[in-house]
Amino acid sequence: MQIIFSTGDITASTADAIVNAANSSLLGGGGVDGAIHRAAGPELLAACRELRAGAYAQGLPVGDAVATPGFSLPARWVIHTVGPNARAGQTDPELLASSFRRSLEVAEELGAATVAFPAISAGVYGWDPAVVAETGLRTVAAHPARSVQSVEFVLFNPGLERLFRSVWEELAADRGTPTSGTGPEVAG
Repeated sequence: MQIIFSTGDITASTADAIVNAANSSLLGGGGVDGAIHRAAGPELLAACRELRAGAYAQGLPVGDAVATPGFSLPARWVIHTVGPNARAGQTDPELLASSFRRSLEVAEELGAATVAFPAISAGVYGWDPAVVAETGLRTVAAHPARSVQSVEFVLFNPGLERLFRSVWEELAADRGTPTSGTGPEVAG
């Protein structure tokens, strides 16, 4: 699987699926969640309300993921995941890993070949970005890809992109895996 890093706006991503760092209500919020809802248009909110009226009446659990169409976004699908909120005492790294893992599982169910992730929980949810980078990258690298061929981490500033690249290089060095070539690779 190819791993790509970029600085930018995830709502402009042309990946098959983009991951929304949602809150459990699924009804929009701030940061990435708000940006995705604004860019996708009112149909996204309507689709999320339908999810809340059905299987997710109590909200989407932390660490789980569910998909909706992308509506006005370039991406075909939005995969909504709820990362743990460290400021609310949700500090179990397995919950964070589950957000990445479940998002990839949903992407596989959709048949997505390309997926774009933000830095889940590294914003207002208060997680250390280095922990998010390591957890996210380890989880993505361990994923037994079937349809997913490329994962892009679309990060909101150059410093965060450098951090993710650095963590990826350290993980590759620890495993003795090249960061380019035939194995997991880095591009972008």
